[in-house]
Amino acid sequence: MDNRSKEKVSELDDQRWATFDCYGTLVDWNRGLGDQLERLFGAVVRERALSRYHELEPGIQGREPGARYRQVLAETLADVTESLGRDLPADERDALGRSLPDWPVFDEVPAALTELQDRGWRLVILSNTDREFIDASMERIGVPFELAIVASEVGSYKPAHAHWQEFQRVTGADPQRHVHVAASLFHDVEPCSELGIRCVWINRLGEAARGEPAAELPDLSGLADTLERLVPAG
Repeated sequence: MDNRSKEKVSELDDQRWATFDCYGTLVDWNRGLGDQLERLFGAVVRERALSRYHELEPGIQGREPGARYRQVLAETLADVTESLGRDLPADERDALGRSLPDWPVFDEVPAALTELQDRGWRLVILSNTDREFIDASMERIGVPFELAIVASEVGSYKPAHAHWQEFQRVTGADPQRHVHVAASLFHDVEPCSELGIRCVWINRLGEAARGEPAAELPDLSGLADTLERLVPAG
């Protein structure tokens, strides 16, 4: 092997990968969703409707792993509406899908991701969503990613393992130099534990830990230093 080939192999071996869940981790899923539920049903039932949404969506994703996320949003909203004893006008059935591209990014996220890139980390999103939604959200985040793997293209929703398997297939990343970053215990932390993938849990809601995360942070502000401890450079 000549020197240039050796340098190329060394460069590939040194690559460090950080994969991210998007909604709830980078984008404020609860705020975006909650604002729409409040608009539709009123402030008094906002939290009840949001809690019901959290309960119902995983069941739909589990039953229909090949469904587009826009369809999942619409079906879950219909079920929430029924559980509240309300009526949903026909022109509001896609209210969540219409609004999702405008859901806000958490304040600290762009700077935290930029710092990671400056330190040489390669960034990837693994998301339970559709391509059109993740493209819009990545534009709002404003920091480039190497790629995004979405549910509608792998035919599976987390906590199933297909997102991580597809990431490994596409990138060939060294598992020892890969860390996943996510806020959801159910969708991300627990399956990472099953797969032996180190996961930094972004505990924005002050929950009790499950799934043995490698580290826990309240937001992304200290993420770069945490990842450096888990996977040092070089």
